[in-house]
Amino acid sequence: MTDFRGLLRALSDAGVECILVGGVAATAHGSSRLTLDLDLVYRRSPENIERLGAPLAPLHPYLPGAPPGLPFRWDARTIRQGLNFTLNTDLGDLDLLGEIVGGGGFDHLAARTMVIRVFGMECRCLDLDTLIHVKRAAGRTKDLEATAELEAIRGERGGAGEAG
Repeated sequence: MTDFRGLLRALSDAGVECILVGGVAATAHGSSRLTLDLDLVYRRSPENIERLGAPLAPLHPYLPGAPPGLPFRWDARTIRQGLNFTLNTDLGDLDLLGEIVGGGGFDHLAARTMVIRVFGMECRCLDLDTLIHVKRAAGRTKDLEATAELEAIRGERGGAGEAG
């Protein structure tokens, strides 16, 4: 089980700039769907990449499905050379995304966020319209199913906008 509080606390304490997306963002908007990992879009600035490496290294990030003992070093160099990372950590599963389908990167998405308070921390979270848009753009069955619920939540709140 993923320790969402622990992962968010480690990143928040290090000053990592990121946006909640995926299932945790959906839950923040009222979704009842269970999510097993934490999905974040992180800012790709040199300073933020440096901040992102340090707090996760002690949590032994590793690539899921990689053979045991495969050399993998989580640091700023690795982050700079990649973009999107799916990781297993001591605190659970974490997807760190430099960009997402239908939304782009942090700088493009930042204007489409809201600040929420989770586990006593302030976090950026995709707004509901943008979350619906990126889930629809992803096109996976689980995202399309989540979109239906999120659209119902938006309808209950009286919204009908579409992000783009």
